[in-house]
Amino acid sequence: MDRSSHTRSRRIAPFVAVAAAAALTLAGCSSGSGGKKSEEGGADASAGKASTPRMTIALITHQSPGDTFWDIVRKGAQTAADKDNVKLVYSADPNAGNQAGLMQNAIDQKVDGIAVTLAKPDALKGVIAKAEAAGIPVVGLNSGVSDWKDLGLLEFFGQDESVAGEAFGKKLNEVGASNAVCVVQEQGNVGLTQRCDGVKKTFKGKTQILNVNGTDMPSVKSTITAKLKQDSSIDYVVTLGAPFALTAVQSVDESGSKAKVATFDLNKQLTGAIKDGDIQFAVDQQPYLQGYLAVDGLWLYKNNGNYSGGGEQPVLTGPAFVDESNVEAVSEFAAKGTR
Repeated sequence: MDRSSHTRSRRIAPFVAVAAAAALTLAGCSSGSGGKKSEEGGADASAGKASTPRMTIALITHQSPGDTFWDIVRKGAQTAADKDNVKLVYSADPNAGNQAGLMQNAIDQKVDGIAVTLAKPDALKGVIAKAEAAGIPVVGLNSGVSDWKDLGLLEFFGQDESVAGEAFGKKLNEVGASNAVCVVQEQGNVGLTQRCDGVKKTFKGKTQILNVNGTDMPSVKSTITAKLKQDSSIDYVVTLGAPFALTAVQSVDESGSKAKVATFDLNKQLTGAIKDGDIQFAVDQQPYLQGYLAVDGLWLYKNNGNYSGGGEQPVLTGPAFVDESNVEAVSEFAAKGTR
C-alpha cells in the first residue's frame, strides 16, 4: 500500500476530532488501575457497542516493568476497543529491538491495525515498513511526534515533548527557580531528551541532566540523593514520570535538601502528593486519551477512511499543567485511573 499517495488523495479528516470527542462522551470513564482490571473497567464504561465487523488491533509500547503510566494508556485503549467491537492485544518491551519483534509478531498474526510508541524510532523503521507493505495501517502514540510522518504512519496522538519542555521551563521561571536538575530515567529515549532540552531552552536558570536507571527504583533514589548532597544549590528536581517524582521526594528528605520537586505525567498517587504540597506541579499529557484515540482512530480509518489531522498534523493531547489550583478536579479522575 502506498500510504503517502493514499493519504494525499483522501483528506477527509477535518471532522474526525468531533467524531472522536463524541465517542469519548459515549465511552465515559472506567475504574481500576490497569491489566485485567483495566479491561473489566473499560467494558463497564461502554455505553454502546459498534455493530461493525470485529477487528483486532495490536497496541505495542515501550513500557518498562512496573511503570503505572501505561496502565492509563491501556485503560483508554481498552475503553475504545470495547466500544468499537475491537479485540485489543497489548504487548510491551522497553528494549527497542524487542519492541520491533513484538510488532513483527503482530504482522505475522495479520492484525487489522497497529498502534505503536516511537521512543526509539530508528529501531522500528524497518518493521513499520513491513506492516505497511502487508496492508496493515499503523498509528503512533505517546512518543515520536517528530518522526511519525517520516516513518509513514497514518496518524499520531500525543504530546509535543519539546513544546511541553519549553512550557515547563517557563513555569520554573514563574516560580523563581534558579538551579534545576532534570532526571532522565531512560537514556536514548527521544521524548525524554526533548523534554529536558525544552526545559533548558526556556529556563533562565541553570539546567543539569542526571541519568538514572529507571528500571531500578532504589538506584534512582540513591542517585538523586547523592546529587542533591553533592550540590546543595539545586532548588528544583525535575522528573519525567510520576513514579520518579514520588521517589525524588524521598531523596529530598534523605539528603536534607531544600529542593522542590515538579514533574511530567500524573497518576493518582501523584495528585495526592500535589495536594499535600510534596510535588509543586505536573505536566499532564493525558495518556488515557492517547490510548483511546489511537484505537478509535484505527477503527475510524477502517470503517470510514478517516485520518485524524488529515495525515499531516498530530493530534495533541498535552501539555496541561496540574497544580494546587486545579488538582482537586483532576484527582477525581486520577483516582479512577483515567488521568
